[in-house]
Amino acid sequence: MAIAATLGFPRMGPRRELKRALESFWQGKSTEAELGKAAADIRRLRWQLQKEAGIDWIPSNDFSLYDHVLDMAVLFDAVPDRFRGLPDGSLAQYFAMARGAEGVAALEMTKWFDTNYHYLVPEFSAQQNFRLRANKPLAEYLEARQLGIETVPVLLGPVSFLRLGKVREQNVEPLSLMAQLLPAYGELLNALHDAGVQWVQIDEPCLVLDLTDSERSSLHEAYTYLAAQSVPNMLLTTYFGSIADNLETALSLPVQGLHLDLVRAPQQLAELARYGWPQEKRLSVGVIDGRNIWRADLHEALVLVEQAASIAGLEQVHVAPSCSLLHAPWDVELESDMEPEVKSWLAFAVQKLSELRVLKRGANDGKDAIAEHLALSREARRARTASPRLRNSAVATRMAQLSGLQLARASSFAERKSKQQERLQLPPFPTTTIGSFPQTQSVRDTRAKWRKGQISDAEYELFLQGEIMRWIVIQEELGLDVLVHGEFERTDMVEHFGEKLDGFLFTRHGWVQSYGSRCVKPPIIVGDVARPEPMTVRWTSYAQSLTERPVKGMLTGPVTILQWSFVRDDLPRHEVCRQIALAIRDEVLDLEAAGIRVIQIDEPALREGLPLRRADWDAYLEWAVECFHIAASGVKDETQIHTHMCYAEFHDIMPAIQAMDADVISIETSRSHMELLQAFEAFQYTNDIGPGVYDIHSPRVPDVHDMVGLLRKAASVIDPAQLWVNPDCGLKTRGEAETLAALQAMVMAARQLRQEPVTCATSIS
Repeated sequence: MAIAATLGFPRMGPRRELKRALESFWQGKSTEAELGKAAADIRRLRWQLQKEAGIDWIPSNDFSLYDHVLDMAVLFDAVPDRFRGLPDGSLAQYFAMARGAEGVAALEMTKWFDTNYHYLVPEFSAQQNFRLRANKPLAEYLEARQLGIETVPVLLGPVSFLRLGKVREQNVEPLSLMAQLLPAYGELLNALHDAGVQWVQIDEPCLVLDLTDSERSSLHEAYTYLAAQSVPNMLLTTYFGSIADNLETALSLPVQGLHLDLVRAPQQLAELARYGWPQEKRLSVGVIDGRNIWRADLHEALVLVEQAASIAGLEQVHVAPSCSLLHAPWDVELESDMEPEVKSWLAFAVQKLSELRVLKRGANDGKDAIAEHLALSREARRARTASPRLRNSAVATRMAQLSGLQLARASSFAERKSKQQERLQLPPFPTTTIGSFPQTQSVRDTRAKWRKGQISDAEYELFLQGEIMRWIVIQEELGLDVLVHGEFERTDMVEHFGEKLDGFLFTRHGWVQSYGSRCVKPPIIVGDVARPEPMTVRWTSYAQSLTERPVKGMLTGPVTILQWSFVRDDLPRHEVCRQIALAIRDEVLDLEAAGIRVIQIDEPALREGLPLRRADWDAYLEWAVECFHIAASGVKDETQIHTHMCYAEFHDIMPAIQAMDADVISIETSRSHMELLQAFEAFQYTNDIGPGVYDIHSPRVPDVHDMVGLLRKAASVIDPAQLWVNPDCGLKTRGEAETLAALQAMVMAARQLRQEPVTCATSIS
């Protein structure tokens, strides 16, 4: 009989209980024991929910206090030397690696494949001594078993673990450390086997990437070694795309099962049928979308399950989501004030468990056994397709006229820069921030009271005016050159705009983990996107009225709004993005007309959206850059356009970044110690750039000396005339005291650089 399986479940809890427990612990308001109890309560709830939903394959070790990749690094003692001064194996050491500590910079952080989840990048040395430390996978397996729940430990596979990391020494490939790592993996799997574990789920998402022959050899080396140990049965798990080019490699590995993402790549079943399925090997088919929130078409999903059964045999089939449900919100039933019609279109993680159970029954007992569920599924999709929420004739007209739109700035960057400098009168190494200032408890409480109707619109607006005025004064006193209004009226950089655009739906509890305790609540794009009225002009103009210095208009770019939303599945993504771009273009032009001289259009998700296979890159980058042009190209030369990108590798997309033609790009570089500037140096990027000089995700406040060192490093490879000075990212999550101290140091660092001669060297060491 087929079984129902999950590959992972959301970690935060139904009402973000883990977030509150973590932040309470970090603030010293609760103990390590209290944090541990909160985490155990959430783990128990997750396991019980899946068991009660009829899931047969329930994962363990998919829970983390911060990040599962960090957990693997700690598990195998890949702890860089700078953290060795903290108690070995302590939470202080763990969270220092994640967030930094006084005098100690955190690990680098970047995007998990093409998602908005951030993982901590493991740091290895060429002589890395991997060893098994406190056995978290075993501990959580035994914890679940004590509750009467048999689970499947989830591990990040050795090849993906190394490939996602970096070696501190130059010219050393992470995969060259495989022989040093495998004994620790073997010890881990032996311990699980000895404890009675029957199966382990080993995630190797690197199989959906373009692999070299050397990387394929590493896969053979790893699994040949592990199979020779006394280990549980191994299910090799892939997701986020097709493994077509690597199918022969995957099927030749000595593992007992393979998971395929059939939501992203349903054609893999036909490829399997042509290739032939190894006898007695389990086939896990991801037929429920783990990354979107639409109710599944159960009929189409069941067809895929039946095809899988015809290839591998029904008794070998796992009915599963495409990937871990980590990327989905917890439970749509928490949305008590959502319209019933809309709620009927949606499936969050809890509802996806029910879909898996229904499909398992359909596979085992036939379609008639689930006829009612199939009918309800069809009706929900029909109702959504027929809803008037989906179509806007005015948007259709504008889309038809896109071919006649001017999609480039009127003049070259050099000409624009001269005009902008004449207008803005900025010093060398101009200073600015990325946009947001601390969202204090006072800001959050006042917004909550306003949303609940406990204070009037007028009272709320008076509060916002006061916060904006206070921070304009603070910025002037600090000596910042280009100011921001602080974004106190905004919750999330995507949700805020979605609330003001037609075509979006919203949830109250649809939270998804982004990193650590940071959660986002992606809006849902259900219909055509349009801007009914200006979104940011009022508060930006008010801030500008308070100062002679330029105030940046702050907007989120079309690709980022697309990537960080749950997107409708009845239109191509590039068409939805063009609709968003037209709406942002209207806002840009209104800001310019209101006298705003600097406008930032953030696109941190542009690199994140890059397809995982290089063959698909050009098509994506063409429409992604076009959408930025749609948004930005209508302004005059004198208006300075900024963009911001963070937590991504840029080497492979530098032509696209140059083609965006933003006047200034700010990027995250402090965690990588300016290494990301190597891409801009090698490409000979011509426009201005603001490499972040301090990490805003860490409570650590760097001193002036640290920032001066980073700026000198930047100025050694980038023409100093191109350089801006700014933090890595927005400051919403930081406290006021640390923000003021860090910005004061940043301004002092910029002033010091202005006073000393800076020569250009050849590379970043």
